Amino acid sequence: MRLLLVEDDPLLGDGLQRALRADGYTVDWVDRGDQVLSALQREHFDLVLLDIGLPGLDGIQVLKKLRGGDSPIPVIVVSARDTLDDRVAGLDGGADDYLTKPFELDELRARIRARLRRGEDIKHEEIQLGELVIRPQSQEVFRDGELISLPRREFTLFLELVRSRGRVLTRERLEQALYGWSGDVESNALEVHIHHLRKKLGSDVIRTVRGVGYSVAEQ
Repeated sequence: MRLLLVEDDPLLGDGLQRALRADGYTVDWVDRGDQVLSALQREHFDLVLLDIGLPGLDGIQVLKKLRGGDSPIPVIVVSARDTLDDRVAGLDGGADDYLTKPFELDELRARIRARLRRGEDIKHEEIQLGELVIRPQSQEVFRDGELISLPRREFTLFLELVRSRGRVLTRERLEQALYGWSGDVESNALEVHIHHLRKKLGSDVIRTVRGVGYSVAEQ
């Protein structure tokens, strides 16, 4: 799962990014409100953690632009503005949840898990791909009812390809899905993950498009 963290406090932003990455999320961090919409237009994210008091564009304005453009992405506001009017404005503006600072990290983690679960429940998502069944919420892949064990990054990579099946995804797009913008990526890391997936899922599931990237065929 890939999160977009929007926080202008450098200490808090760095701490949250480190903690959530340690939990297994891919976390990209911007510190201005006017960077949010362009980030969401360029890349796929599963959830936004949004501060309100931001330079460039206030968080409430960001929310209004997101919802005005019919973006369904879940948004959790994380803000020091803690009055009833502030919380109502955030929720009425389109936030799915509102957490006031200071907060306990475990509570934020629980709220993230709850929002991501709810999103998957709404989608009723179980993806069929030939003999394979992919369950995004539980991060499981089955062949003929038998579970195929995939580590988190292998599953994330495969799901990114499956959700874009029929289209070719570039190396850059796939590396960002796995490691975010600032992750240190070894030159052959993506190829290693693809190799492992082919051994477990079948050599013909993922197609290499030389010089471009990889794809999964529509079935």
